[in-house]
Amino acid sequence: MSYLDDFFDEQSEIIEKFGWAVVHVVPADDDPPDAVPFAYTVGLTGYGFPELTIAGLPPETGHVLLNEVAGRVCDEGLLLRHGHRLRGLLDDQEVRVVAGEITETLFPGAALMRYGDDRVRLLQLVWPDPGSRFPWQSGYDACDYPQPTIGAPITHAGRRCGTFRGIPGPRSRRAARSPFTPPTSPPRSSGGEGSNREDPK
Repeated sequence: MSYLDDFFDEQSEIIEKFGWAVVHVVPADDDPPDAVPFAYTVGLTGYGFPELTIAGLPPETGHVLLNEVAGRVCDEGLLLRHGHRLRGLLDDQEVRVVAGEITETLFPGAALMRYGDDRVRLLQLVWPDPGSRFPWQSGYDACDYPQPTIGAPITHAGRRCGTFRGIPGPRSRRAARSPFTPPTSPPRSSGGEGSNREDPK
């Protein structure tokens, strides 16, 4: 059995147990110097939802955010769309949801291999810099907080989503909510064997 077979078998077990898995892609030594880590879910497509991705954060942080939002989607019925605003994930800051085409930079390879190009849709969770600016806004600190995106919201798109007031669902599939502050220094990437690996949920 190949490494790829082992990877997908383990991932299938995680999806069966929790509903989705999280894949981390960490830049390798031979990647371009501007490559950033990103993470994405695999499994939400099976429920008819878009997969979620987040970029530019340390793997552990991205994992927590993806698990929390995937839990709101699957357990609480939260319907995300382009321009959606999410609160309660970051200390005193919003996270924005953007839709767009899959790119070479943010490429959910494991989801595409599992479900096929025609089924996988992607939504990105985009976080602000310390000045509460997003990558599509003037003045965003792209040097210290590089964050490639698959799109940008239109003015007035979406609606604010404070503490979600839907029907509470089981939280055993995701980490307990723990608001955090975006990193104060650029995330450090590790390369080599850490690339494109899936961490257990």
